[in-house]
Amino acid sequence: MQPGTYTLVVALDESATVTFGAAGDRDLAAGHYAYTGSAFGPGGLSRVDRHRDLAAGERDTRHWHVDYLLGHPDSRLVEAHTVENADRECEIARALVGTLTPVPGLGASDCDCDTHLAYAAAREELERALAGLY
Repeated sequence: MQPGTYTLVVALDESATVTFGAAGDRDLAAGHYAYTGSAFGPGGLSRVDRHRDLAAGERDTRHWHVDYLLGHPDSRLVEAHTVENADRECEIARALVGTLTPVPGLGASDCDCDTHLAYAAAREELERALAGLY
């Protein structure tokens, strides 16, 4: 698969405390979350399929912060937006965090962003924020 940038839209049906590995616990409200990442290593955007498998319970190993959210029993992967051959991870994450509510300290361990995870109470709000980014 081609390399690229992706944003996963994750629904959390009930408020929950999620442990994000070494990043610790976060109290998350019910609603929708957008996690933006990049896939420029081996396999490219097949990483999105790996996230889908984890969300479906077909994998257990958590490598990235979003895996802890995807593996929570009250969460579900709603959709994935992708763009091939473009490293737009920080640009898209910053745009979403600037419009939605940031969840600090997650998904941005290899850059100078505060976070790559953003929250919206309603899916429509998140979709408006995503419009035009992909």
